[in-house]
Amino acid sequence: MMKYALAIDIGASSGRHIVGWKENDEIRTEEVYRFPNGVKEEDGHLIWDVDLLFKKVKNGIAEAKKKYEIDSLSIDTWGVDYVLMNGEEEHYPVYAYRDSRTEKIIDEVHSLVPFEELYAHTGCQFQPFNTVYQLYDDMKQGRLENATDFLMIPEYLLYKLTGVRKKEFTNATTTGLIDHETLMFDQEIIGKLGLPKQLFPELDQPGEVLGEYEGIKVILCATHDTGSAVEGIPMEGNELYISSGTWSLLGVKTEKPITDPGSMKANYSNEGGVGYNRYQKNIMGMWIINELQKELCPDENIADIVKKAEDSAYEEVLDANHESLLAPLSMKSAFDALLKIKPENAYDYFRCAFKSLAFSYKQAIEELENNTRKSYKKLYIVGGGAKNAFLNRLTEEATGKQVIALPIEATALGNLKIQLG
Repeated sequence: MMKYALAIDIGASSGRHIVGWKENDEIRTEEVYRFPNGVKEEDGHLIWDVDLLFKKVKNGIAEAKKKYEIDSLSIDTWGVDYVLMNGEEEHYPVYAYRDSRTEKIIDEVHSLVPFEELYAHTGCQFQPFNTVYQLYDDMKQGRLENATDFLMIPEYLLYKLTGVRKKEFTNATTTGLIDHETLMFDQEIIGKLGLPKQLFPELDQPGEVLGEYEGIKVILCATHDTGSAVEGIPMEGNELYISSGTWSLLGVKTEKPITDPGSMKANYSNEGGVGYNRYQKNIMGMWIINELQKELCPDENIADIVKKAEDSAYEEVLDANHESLLAPLSMKSAFDALLKIKPENAYDYFRCAFKSLAFSYKQAIEELENNTRKSYKKLYIVGGGAKNAFLNRLTEEATGKQVIALPIEATALGNLKIQLG
């Protein structure tokens, strides 16, 4: 009897429900439901509407059940963000990582635990939205006084389906609170920051069965979407990868975390994989393209925009990881502030964005090869950005690597791989 699994893969801009099954040892898939996602502005903050998100999760499961007899399901999402729980009650709002609330407390955190010490313990790259800073801000605002749990977004959605609360390893490694040697929550850092210790229980690994929802077995996958994406890449040997979506996650599998000063300086992160470490770096990714499109060409097809960007003669590049690009009111204005030569038209901005991304990949790979003391020949690109032939060509030219672009739902495939065994 054919076994059907459902991967619910939710990114910062969209979610999809993908059914998978095995044929001749290969996973076949069908997308059965898709929905838009995005942050909302509320009282001057950027938040996630997790009630709507959960409704969409259930709607997609219902659609999948109309077509298939689903045996199991699992959910993956972006990392870092979480829902605070006071017993059975959610503590709203659920802040989004692009919100600026942590800016005012980062120095205070580092006064208690210098970043050098944080990195030496966790190997987690600095991002102003890391969970460690978000939780510290919650504590300062009194939001942790009655908190019994913080559930990462996929953990929360899985809890809503099953009533079971578990903390999954790959997503926990995005918090900046995991000891890279014990692979558990770092109680020394938690103590120095004064965070409530009851919020940090034992971790669970991908593959564990959580419970059931409407007769469907609910399983922990690698709930951090990049963890699932790397599992889903049909890679020959161990080569470089980019999971290209809202963010571009560039990295390589390593046996153990690498936390030397060179890695800290290059702002490389160590995140949990399924039996390996992911040594990788966050790069701003397709976010800057999407924001430019919304502002400059909202009614134009992205394929036409890419073609016109390819025909542009604009050559200046900028720092694709500059903090001003994280959540600007105007992406165009943010570009203007960073560029010496003003673009003449909309497509100059897009060409600049694509070239800047390719250049950032080049820099990141040079850092990676220096820090791992290894060189690599191939670069696998998966996710939405893999469909962009112009960006792929620029990347191959900039990096000198053989680019293997796989326009597949790698994250869903990795999610399904763990379910189907």
